[in-house]
Amino acid sequence: MQVILVGLPGAGKGTQAERIQSYFGIPHISTGDMFRRAVASGGELGQQVQSYLNSGRLVPDEITIKVVQERLVDEDAQRGFLLDGFPRTLEQADALDGMLTEIGKPIDAVLYIHVSEDVLLARLTGRRICRQCGTTYHVIFQPPKEEGVCDKCGGELYQRSDDSEEAVKTRLEQYKHTAPLIEYYRERGVLRQIDGLQPIEQVFEDVQAVLAAYAR
Repeated sequence: MQVILVGLPGAGKGTQAERIQSYFGIPHISTGDMFRRAVASGGELGQQVQSYLNSGRLVPDEITIKVVQERLVDEDAQRGFLLDGFPRTLEQADALDGMLTEIGKPIDAVLYIHVSEDVLLARLTGRRICRQCGTTYHVIFQPPKEEGVCDKCGGELYQRSDDSEEAVKTRLEQYKHTAPLIEYYRERGVLRQIDGLQPIEQVFEDVQAVLAAYAR
């Protein structure tokens, strides 16, 4: 099966991606992993990717698409794959469609893990980390026994700067470009929306129900 996973930060994509990969035996392919793999290969394409990453610039669509194309012909992707973080734009989606049509492997399903922005804001801003041992807590979902104090070592709990409300709102704003992608795949009849507010196990049961139709 050929699957794309989409959703805003904090929606639980990473957790579900691990389970999908393990249960269905298809590789979880993220943009970051593809870039690192290309760079490690030492080829010309990898050198181009490295130059953009070193300068802090976004890797252009043209190069990103080539990296994806190289990754999807690898042996482990021949039985299917789970794309995460690609496509991010309509241009990338069009290019991916063309690429997969050429190799006869069209997208079977686009899983959209949907959680409202208000809930995501609460999820992402509630994280607290121990300064001493690194244990992670959440003020709502996994609070410490004593506020601000680590259960394990008694260390001070703090909020990372990128978990502040302002930083999280900026991250969510940057991901709003996924909205046109969701409509793009909805119009093509492959979008499958999953309620990300459910418990993790129930979310995965819904994912399984969707993907069972495409398992080969």
